[in-house]
Amino acid sequence: MRQQSVRSLVLRTLALGFILAATRTAQAQDTKTPYPNMAPVEQYLMDRDAEIALARSAAPDSISKIAEIMVLGRHGYETAVNGTDGFVCLVERSWTAPINDPDFWNPKLRGPICLNGAAARTYLPRTIRKTESVLAAHSKDQMFAAIKAALDTKELPGIEPGAMSYMMSKHQYLGDQNGRWHPHLMFFTPLVDPALWGAGVPGSPLIGSPDPEDRLTIFLLPVPKWSDGSAFVAGAS
Repeated sequence: MRQQSVRSLVLRTLALGFILAATRTAQAQDTKTPYPNMAPVEQYLMDRDAEIALARSAAPDSISKIAEIMVLGRHGYETAVNGTDGFVCLVERSWTAPINDPDFWNPKLRGPICLNGAAARTYLPRTIRKTESVLAAHSKDQMFAAIKAALDTKELPGIEPGAMSYMMSKHQYLGDQNGRWHPHLMFFTPLVDPALWGAGVPGSPLIGSPDPEDRLTIFLLPVPKWSDGSAFVAGAS
């Protein structure tokens, strides 16, 4: 009888140890990857009028008020307003980030962006394809495999010379670490070493970010004002 009691105590102690160890592992994973999976689609959607206004805030009114505006629906991006200046403005969601970005599934991320004609023709199709893929419940790996295949077959075009965009919205939220970050312009090129543009060298304002999955390099140039003309103040909420 005493042996059975001891054995029962040992088993209960071992079980508790396994539970605590599993809990610690889960907590560590949550800390490392706060958004391990896609959230319910409703968390990524916005009121249509609010999304139009947010998309327009990416660039000065002289550009965005006559640009085409796209909004996110349940099956992908759709045109909400026709434009006349060749620009396309939209609000990117978290899945446009690189594959290992911790904010990849962050439902709070909102990236208002206005693309010029060259970027609308050659960068925007990647965003549209990624969005359709994730809204069709494809996994992250499936999405990137589809992008690779489309780039291999040239179904998705290479980046056109002169492709660029405005990201100057005071209301942007670029992830839990970056928040509003900084008003900036972005330039898209085929995959290239950023140092060839002088990006990242001492004294240079230019930031380079290679994206091997999309086979392009994005150059970011911070600017001193938001799209509404107000000055950027570091550290301001």
